[in-house]
Amino acid sequence: MLEADAKVDSGTIYAQEWIEFDGTELVSELRQAQAEATIRLCQDFVANYPLSTTFGKQQTGEESFYRRRTPKDSELDIHKSLSEQINLLRVVDNKNYPAYFVFNKHVYYLQVSKRDE
Repeated sequence: MLEADAKVDSGTIYAQEWIEFDGTELVSELRQAQAEATIRLCQDFVANYPLSTTFGKQQTGEESFYRRRTPKDSELDIHKSLSEQINLLRVVDNKNYPAYFVFNKHVYYLQVSKRDE
């Protein structure tokens, strides 16, 4: 939970939560965990307001940026094994940027999902 400021990565941090993953999560599960943590942080901040504003700390260091994901980021290399590309497969979005590969000048799409247990 941080305060928005005009300069990126400069607002006061009021609360934070670490989320641990085991390396098997798909992008939908990563997003769900992030959403749940965000909701908890917001609820705690509001429930403890105005006391929650007294625990703020200033950010330090340089601002950071991540480039926007493009469809090219979901391209599989047909010369690599699935195990070498499992992390790419875990984070593709089947609707917005699905996994794909090119073979004999044709583009093939793969849909990635987990079986419900």
